[in-house]
Amino acid sequence: MSTSEQQPIGSPHSAASTASEVLAGFDLSGRTALVTGGYSGLGLETTRALAAAGARVIVPARRPETARAALRDVPRCEVVPLDLTDLASVRAAAAHLADRLDRLDLLLAVAGVMATPERRVGPGWESQFAANHLGHFALVSEVYPLLAAAGGARVVVNSSAGHTLTDIRWHDPHFRTGYDKWLAYGQAKTANALFAVHLDALGRGDGVRAFALHPGKIITGLQRELSQQEQIDRGWIDARGKVIGPDFKTPSQGAATGLWAATSPLLTGRGGLYLEDCEVARVSTPDEPMDAGGVRAYAVSPESAARLWELSAGATGARPIGL
Repeated sequence: MSTSEQQPIGSPHSAASTASEVLAGFDLSGRTALVTGGYSGLGLETTRALAAAGARVIVPARRPETARAALRDVPRCEVVPLDLTDLASVRAAAAHLADRLDRLDLLLAVAGVMATPERRVGPGWESQFAANHLGHFALVSEVYPLLAAAGGARVVVNSSAGHTLTDIRWHDPHFRTGYDKWLAYGQAKTANALFAVHLDALGRGDGVRAFALHPGKIITGLQRELSQQEQIDRGWIDARGKVIGPDFKTPSQGAATGLWAATSPLLTGRGGLYLEDCEVARVSTPDEPMDAGGVRAYAVSPESAARLWELSAGATGARPIGL
């Protein structure tokens, strides 16, 4: 992938498209999808839409009973215990899936955290980098044989316009020299985008293509670590909790770009791209504001993606793929 490919391709959908509109006419019967975070917010909308189109959906969950309650009316849906910040849990879930599945057609990495207080997980990892990136990196690496067996699988990783806050902090990715919750979030979202770039480069020979995306601005459980006052001060909600921010999407609209990435025939033969509003995003300049859209060049750099992959593989000990 090169930045020359990072430009709109004429999608019939838009920022206003909903999950059901994107999947209208698709029959996903016989296909299996895995959706992290698939029991709340955008993930729940994604799970429901895929199941409505006929897919079998696997939902890894840190809180399995909560997930089962949220998904009790969703057909062909199975919950698998998994904590993305615990490598032993990731590997156990992957082993369980390997025993039960012979292929995995779609993997949508929707789970994430945002602007959390400083926390350390595993061997002292910064928790946002761990939950948003390293956990998904390890999971995809472990289930890669199932993706390769599908002969045309797609992996879709939720990034964010928040990636514009910072490139990877190569000198200090775990914020050992001072923590900033928004820079930590921004780094994790840049990592999500770079992960898709190198996964696509490694996987395309097996028919595994990968995409990253900005789902848009949506009020979901993602904001649970932010106080109401912080959200009011940012102009997202009013004092009654009503969403007032301009250009905010509904959860169904927020799930649409991920579902478009997973199914659109316009993306056949493509990969390693960053998407937004059900379209391939343009490359933005460093001086543009976050809300102007687009993707920073550093977040789709093949060289940085390969470097991050090496860092992540060393940290997690994940199995090599695409070799």
